[in-house]
Amino acid sequence: MDLVDGILKADSRSMARALSIIESGGHQAQEILKGIFSKTGRGVVVGVTGPPGSGKSTLVDKLAQAYRKQSKSVGIVAVDPTSPFTGGAILADRIRMQNLYNDEGVFIRSMATRGHLGGLAWATRDAVSVLDAAGKEMILVETVGVGQDEIEVVRLADVSVVLLVPGMGDELQALKAGIMEIADVFVINKADRPQVERFQQELESVLSLCVRPDNWKPLVLKTIATEDQGVLEVIEGIASYTQFRASHPEFAESRRYETEEDILALLKERLLTRVLEQEGVRDKVRVATQAVRARKMDPYTAVEQIVEQLHKPGVAGPAR
Repeated sequence: MDLVDGILKADSRSMARALSIIESGGHQAQEILKGIFSKTGRGVVVGVTGPPGSGKSTLVDKLAQAYRKQSKSVGIVAVDPTSPFTGGAILADRIRMQNLYNDEGVFIRSMATRGHLGGLAWATRDAVSVLDAAGKEMILVETVGVGQDEIEVVRLADVSVVLLVPGMGDELQALKAGIMEIADVFVINKADRPQVERFQQELESVLSLCVRPDNWKPLVLKTIATEDQGVLEVIEGIASYTQFRASHPEFAESRRYETEEDILALLKERLLTRVLEQEGVRDKVRVATQAVRARKMDPYTAVEQIVEQLHKPGVAGPAR
Protein backbone atom coordinates (compact mmCIF):
# COMPACT_ATOMS: atom_id res chain seq x y z
CA MET A 1 0.00 0.00 0.00
CA ASP A 2 1.30 3.46 -0.96
CA LEU A 3 2.05 5.41 2.23
CA VAL A 4 -0.05 8.41 1.24
CA ASP A 5 -3.02 6.17 0.43
CA GLY A 6 -2.45 4.31 3.68
CA ILE A 7 -2.50 7.54 5.67
CA LEU A 8 -5.71 8.70 4.00
CA LYS A 9 -7.26 5.33 4.87
CA ALA A 10 -6.08 5.73 8.50
CA ASP A 11 -3.95 2.60 8.25
CA SER A 12 -1.90 2.52 11.46
CA ARG A 13 1.13 0.81 9.93
CA SER A 14 1.30 3.32 7.08
CA MET A 15 0.98 6.19 9.54
CA ALA A 16 3.74 4.83 11.79
CA ARG A 17 6.04 4.22 8.82
CA ALA A 18 5.36 7.67 7.39
CA LEU A 19 6.09 9.35 10.72
CA SER A 20 9.42 7.53 11.01
CA ILE A 21 10.37 8.73 7.53
CA ILE A 22 9.27 12.27 8.34
CA GLU A 23 11.33 12.34 11.55
CA SER A 24 14.38 11.28 9.51
CA GLY A 25 13.74 13.99 6.92
CA GLY A 26 14.72 13.92 3.27
CA HIS A 27 13.02 13.80 -0.12
CA GLN A 28 10.65 10.94 0.67
CA ALA A 29 9.34 12.79 3.73
CA GLN A 30 8.63 15.85 1.60
CA GLU A 31 6.77 13.79 -0.98
CA ILE A 32 4.55 12.28 1.72
CA LEU A 33 3.74 15.70 3.14
CA LYS A 34 3.01 17.09 -0.32
CA GLY A 35 0.67 14.18 -0.99
CA ILE A 36 -1.43 14.66 2.15
CA PHE A 37 -1.49 18.46 2.42
CA SER A 38 -4.79 18.97 0.62
CA LYS A 39 -6.48 16.61 3.10
CA THR A 40 -5.33 18.49 6.21
CA GLY A 41 -6.99 21.32 8.14
CA ARG A 42 -10.02 19.35 9.31
CA GLY A 43 -9.04 18.12 12.77
CA VAL A 44 -9.03 20.23 15.94
CA VAL A 45 -5.50 20.51 17.34
CA VAL A 46 -5.33 20.91 21.12
CA GLY A 47 -1.98 21.83 22.64
CA VAL A 48 -1.48 20.76 26.27
CA THR A 49 1.44 22.38 28.04
CA GLY A 50 2.64 23.24 31.53
CA PRO A 51 5.50 22.58 33.95
CA PRO A 52 6.82 19.08 34.72
CA GLY A 53 4.68 17.20 37.20
CA SER A 54 1.52 19.13 36.45
CA GLY A 55 -0.23 16.02 35.12
CA LYS A 56 -0.19 16.64 31.36
CA SER A 57 0.02 12.97 30.39
CA THR A 58 -2.76 12.02 32.77
CA LEU A 59 -5.04 14.76 31.49
CA VAL A 60 -4.32 13.89 27.85
CA ASP A 61 -5.14 10.26 28.62
CA LYS A 62 -8.45 11.23 30.26
CA LEU A 63 -9.34 13.65 27.46
CA ALA A 64 -8.70 10.95 24.86
CA GLN A 65 -10.91 8.48 26.72
CA ALA A 66 -13.69 11.07 27.02
CA TYR A 67 -13.53 11.91 23.31
CA ARG A 68 -13.69 8.22 22.45
CA LYS A 69 -16.88 7.94 24.51
CA GLN A 70 -18.21 10.66 22.21
CA SER A 71 -17.23 8.45 19.24
CA LYS A 72 -14.55 10.89 18.08
CA SER A 73 -11.30 9.59 16.62
CA VAL A 74 -8.20 10.78 18.46
CA GLY A 75 -4.56 11.33 17.58
CA ILE A 76 -1.92 12.02 20.22
CA VAL A 77 1.55 13.47 19.67
CA ALA A 78 3.49 13.30 22.92
CA VAL A 79 6.78 15.18 22.91
CA ASP A 80 9.32 13.76 25.35
CA PRO A 81 12.81 14.70 26.51
CA THR A 82 15.62 13.21 24.46
CA SER A 83 17.59 10.34 25.93
CA PRO A 84 21.27 11.32 26.28
CA PHE A 85 22.22 7.72 25.49
CA THR A 86 20.03 6.72 22.52
CA GLY A 87 18.85 10.07 21.20
CA GLY A 88 15.28 8.77 21.34
CA ALA A 89 12.31 9.79 23.44
CA ILE A 90 12.20 9.02 27.15
CA LEU A 91 8.80 7.36 27.42
CA ALA A 92 8.18 7.17 31.15
CA ASP A 93 4.94 9.15 31.03
CA ARG A 94 3.53 7.10 28.18
CA ILE A 95 2.75 4.18 30.50
CA ARG A 96 -0.19 6.25 31.73
CA MET A 97 -1.71 5.98 28.26
CA GLN A 98 -1.21 2.25 27.84
CA ASN A 99 -4.95 1.54 28.05
CA LEU A 100 -5.42 3.54 24.84
CA TYR A 101 -3.03 1.49 22.71
CA ASN A 102 -5.60 -1.24 22.03
CA ASP A 103 -8.20 1.27 20.84
CA GLU A 104 -8.24 1.38 17.03
CA GLY A 105 -9.75 4.86 17.20
CA VAL A 106 -6.64 6.26 18.89
CA PHE A 107 -3.20 6.72 17.36
CA ILE A 108 -0.32 7.69 19.68
CA ARG A 109 3.12 8.86 18.63
CA SER A 110 5.95 9.84 20.97
CA MET A 111 8.62 12.15 19.62
CA ALA A 112 11.97 13.21 21.07
CA THR A 113 12.82 16.92 21.14
CA ARG A 114 16.38 16.20 19.91
CA GLY A 115 17.48 19.59 21.15
CA HIS A 116 14.62 21.53 19.60
CA LEU A 117 13.45 24.35 21.87
CA GLY A 118 9.94 25.56 22.57
CA GLY A 119 8.54 22.35 24.06
CA LEU A 120 8.00 20.60 20.72
CA ALA A 121 10.03 18.33 18.45
CA TRP A 122 11.03 19.82 15.10
CA ALA A 123 8.76 17.37 13.22
CA THR A 124 5.72 17.84 15.49
CA ARG A 125 3.82 19.98 12.97
CA ASP A 126 4.35 17.37 10.25
CA ALA A 127 3.21 14.60 12.60
CA VAL A 128 0.03 16.55 13.27
CA SER A 129 -0.50 16.84 9.50
CA VAL A 130 -0.32 13.05 9.18
CA LEU A 131 -2.91 12.54 11.93
CA ASP A 132 -5.09 15.25 10.43
CA ALA A 133 -4.97 13.70 6.96
CA ALA A 134 -5.82 10.33 8.50
CA GLY A 135 -9.10 11.82 9.70
CA LYS A 136 -8.38 12.18 13.39
CA GLU A 137 -11.03 14.57 14.67
CA MET A 138 -9.23 15.55 17.88
CA ILE A 139 -5.43 15.82 17.84
CA LEU A 140 -3.84 16.26 21.27
CA VAL A 141 -0.28 17.57 21.38
CA GLU A 142 1.48 17.24 24.73
CA THR A 143 4.62 19.35 25.06
CA VAL A 144 7.76 18.21 26.84
CA GLY A 145 7.15 20.23 30.01
CA VAL A 146 10.13 22.53 30.22
CA GLY A 147 8.45 25.66 31.53
CA GLN A 148 8.28 29.24 30.32
CA ASP A 149 9.67 28.76 26.82
CA GLU A 150 6.98 26.29 25.75
CA ILE A 151 5.13 28.86 23.70
CA GLU A 152 5.78 27.38 20.26
CA VAL A 153 2.70 25.20 20.70
CA VAL A 154 0.44 28.23 20.19
CA ARG A 155 1.50 28.40 16.53
CA LEU A 156 0.51 24.79 16.05
CA ALA A 157 -2.62 24.38 18.14
CA ASP A 158 -6.15 25.59 17.51
CA VAL A 159 -6.69 25.57 21.28
CA SER A 160 -3.94 25.95 23.88
CA VAL A 161 -4.50 24.38 27.31
CA VAL A 162 -2.07 25.29 30.09
CA LEU A 163 -1.90 23.16 33.23
CA LEU A 164 -0.91 24.65 36.56
CA VAL A 165 -0.69 23.08 40.01
CA PRO A 166 -0.94 24.90 43.35
CA GLY A 167 2.19 24.71 45.45
CA MET A 168 4.66 23.96 42.64
CA GLY A 169 5.83 27.51 42.05
CA ASP A 170 3.17 27.96 39.41
CA GLU A 171 2.04 31.12 41.12
CA LEU A 172 5.17 32.72 39.66
CA GLN A 173 4.90 30.80 36.40
CA ALA A 174 1.40 32.10 35.79
CA LEU A 175 2.47 35.72 36.14
CA LYS A 176 5.04 35.51 33.36
CA ALA A 177 4.10 36.74 29.93
CA GLY A 178 4.87 33.65 27.87
CA ILE A 179 2.39 31.30 29.53
CA MET A 180 -0.17 34.01 30.14
CA GLU A 181 -0.33 34.93 26.48
CA ILE A 182 -0.71 31.48 24.96
CA ALA A 183 -3.44 29.99 27.16
CA ASP A 184 -6.98 29.78 25.86
CA VAL A 185 -7.93 27.49 28.73
CA PHE A 186 -6.16 27.31 32.10
CA VAL A 187 -6.53 24.06 34.01
CA ILE A 188 -5.66 23.97 37.70
CA ASN A 189 -4.92 20.27 38.12
CA LYS A 190 -4.62 18.37 41.39
CA ALA A 191 -7.36 20.64 42.69
CA ASP A 192 -7.63 18.64 45.92
CA ARG A 193 -4.47 20.34 47.16
CA PRO A 194 -4.64 23.03 49.86
CA GLN A 195 -5.14 26.69 48.91
CA VAL A 196 -6.49 25.84 45.45
CA GLU A 197 -9.27 28.40 45.81
CA ARG A 198 -6.79 31.13 46.65
CA PHE A 199 -4.63 30.14 43.70
CA GLN A 200 -7.65 30.28 41.37
CA GLN A 201 -8.60 33.73 42.65
CA GLU A 202 -5.06 35.03 42.14
CA LEU A 203 -4.95 33.63 38.62
CA GLU A 204 -8.33 35.11 37.69
CA SER A 205 -7.26 38.44 39.20
CA VAL A 206 -4.17 38.53 36.98
CA LEU A 207 -6.22 37.53 33.93
CA SER A 208 -8.65 40.36 34.55
CA LEU A 209 -5.80 42.80 33.90
CA CYS A 210 -4.94 41.21 30.54
CA VAL A 211 -6.87 42.11 27.40
CA ARG A 212 -6.22 39.84 24.44
CA PRO A 213 -6.46 41.17 20.87
CA ASP A 214 -9.33 38.76 20.18
CA ASN A 215 -11.17 39.77 23.40
CA TRP A 216 -11.35 36.12 24.50
CA LYS A 217 -11.25 35.74 28.27
CA PRO A 218 -9.29 32.55 29.06
CA LEU A 219 -11.24 30.03 31.07
CA VAL A 220 -9.97 28.85 34.45
CA LEU A 221 -11.05 25.30 35.25
CA LYS A 222 -10.20 22.84 38.01
CA THR A 223 -9.49 19.13 37.64
CA ILE A 224 -8.32 16.11 39.54
CA ALA A 225 -7.30 14.22 36.43
CA THR A 226 -6.28 11.04 38.23
CA GLU A 227 -9.85 10.72 39.46
CA ASP A 228 -11.43 11.87 36.19
CA GLN A 229 -12.90 14.94 37.88
CA GLY A 230 -13.38 18.07 35.80
CA VAL A 231 -12.36 16.42 32.51
CA LEU A 232 -15.72 16.97 30.83
CA GLU A 233 -15.57 20.63 31.83
CA VAL A 234 -12.19 20.89 30.07
CA ILE A 235 -13.71 19.33 26.94
CA GLU A 236 -16.54 21.87 27.10
CA GLY A 237 -13.98 24.66 27.50
CA ILE A 238 -12.06 23.44 24.45
CA ALA A 239 -15.31 23.33 22.47
CA SER A 240 -16.23 26.85 23.61
CA TYR A 241 -12.98 28.33 22.36
CA THR A 242 -13.17 26.32 19.13
CA GLN A 243 -16.64 27.79 18.48
CA PHE A 244 -15.44 31.27 19.43
CA ARG A 245 -12.54 30.99 17.03
CA ALA A 246 -14.75 29.74 14.20
CA SER A 247 -17.22 32.59 14.68
CA HIS A 248 -14.55 35.27 14.30
CA PRO A 249 -13.35 35.53 10.68
CA GLU A 250 -10.50 37.83 11.70
CA PHE A 251 -8.66 34.69 12.87
CA ALA A 252 -8.09 33.86 9.22
CA GLU A 253 -5.79 36.89 9.02
CA SER A 254 -3.76 35.81 12.06
CA ARG A 255 -3.39 32.33 10.54
CA ARG A 256 -2.03 33.95 7.37
CA TYR A 257 0.97 35.24 9.32
CA GLU A 258 1.54 31.81 10.86
CA THR A 259 1.51 30.27 7.38
CA GLU A 260 4.04 32.84 6.22
CA GLU A 261 6.32 31.92 9.14
CA ASP A 262 6.01 28.23 8.23
CA ILE A 263 7.01 28.96 4.63
CA LEU A 264 9.96 31.06 5.77
CA ALA A 265 11.08 28.27 8.12
CA LEU A 266 10.94 25.72 5.29
CA LEU A 267 12.76 28.15 2.99
CA LYS A 268 15.58 28.59 5.53
CA GLU A 269 15.87 24.82 5.94
CA ARG A 270 15.95 24.23 2.17
CA LEU A 271 18.47 26.99 1.51
CA LEU A 272 20.75 25.73 4.29
CA THR A 273 20.55 22.19 2.91
CA ARG A 274 21.48 23.40 -0.57
CA VAL A 275 24.37 25.46 0.76
CA LEU A 276 25.79 22.53 2.74
CA GLU A 277 25.50 20.28 -0.31
CA GLN A 278 27.79 22.57 -2.34
CA GLU A 279 31.26 21.22 -2.84
CA GLY A 280 33.75 22.45 -0.29
CA VAL A 281 31.29 24.19 2.01
CA ARG A 282 31.54 21.65 4.83
CA ASP A 283 35.33 21.92 4.62
CA LYS A 284 35.02 25.68 5.01
CA VAL A 285 32.79 25.16 8.05
CA ARG A 286 35.31 22.78 9.62
CA VAL A 287 38.18 25.21 9.07
CA ALA A 288 36.11 28.06 10.52
CA THR A 289 35.15 25.91 13.50
CA GLN A 290 38.79 25.22 14.30
CA ALA A 291 39.61 28.94 14.01
CA VAL A 292 36.75 29.92 16.32
CA ARG A 293 37.66 27.26 18.89
CA ALA A 294 41.24 28.55 18.90
CA ARG A 295 39.90 32.10 19.40
CA LYS A 296 41.62 33.15 16.16
CA MET A 297 38.31 34.29 14.71
CA ASP A 298 34.88 35.17 16.02
CA PRO A 299 31.89 33.13 14.74
CA TYR A 300 30.27 36.17 13.11
CA THR A 301 33.30 36.89 10.93
CA ALA A 302 33.58 33.18 10.13
CA VAL A 303 30.01 33.05 8.87
CA GLU A 304 30.42 36.28 6.89
CA GLN A 305 33.48 34.87 5.13
CA ILE A 306 31.73 31.60 4.31
CA VAL A 307 28.76 33.48 2.84
CA GLU A 308 31.06 35.71 0.76
CA GLN A 309 32.92 32.68 -0.58
CA LEU A 310 29.69 31.01 -1.70
CA HIS A 311 29.74 33.48 -4.58
CA LYS A 312 33.40 32.77 -5.42
CA PRO A 313 33.79 29.15 -6.65
CA GLY A 314 37.27 27.76 -6.18
CA VAL A 315 38.24 30.06 -3.33
CA ALA A 316 39.74 28.31 -0.32
CA GLY A 317 38.27 28.30 3.17
CA PRO A 318 37.99 31.37 5.37
CA ALA A 319 41.13 33.20 6.33
CA ARG A 320 42.88 31.84 9.35
